[in-house]
Amino acid sequence: MSTPLLICDDSLMARKQVARALPDNWDVAVSFATNGVEGLQAIREGKGEMVLLDLTMPDMDGYQVLETIRNEGLDTMVIIISGDIQPAARARVKQLGALDFIQKPVNPEKLASVLSTYGLI
Repeated sequence: MSTPLLICDDSLMARKQVARALPDNWDVAVSFATNGVEGLQAIREGKGEMVLLDLTMPDMDGYQVLETIRNEGLDTMVIIISGDIQPAARARVKQLGALDFIQKPVNPEKLASVLSTYGLI
């Protein structure tokens, strides 16, 4: 059975690039969200067992999404994908429960390596 995967990013180009970077052999059912509000709704609907989440988005940013996931006890695994590579950003997302952090644009080999590290592929 396919794993529900949500790609949450306000940039259409970024969403397409992340989708193209997914490992070919990974059995996922991909959904998309353009901001954190849409992303949380999709997670609540079961479309985000695994989430690839941008940090900088309108309406609700990635930090707020992570806080809400934690506060509501939503069952999902999150990997941050962002251009904000500051050490403070990395530390904050880890503290909020993200598994890992990947810099944009997503390198397919790096994504596969991170997914493999957590036994996701």
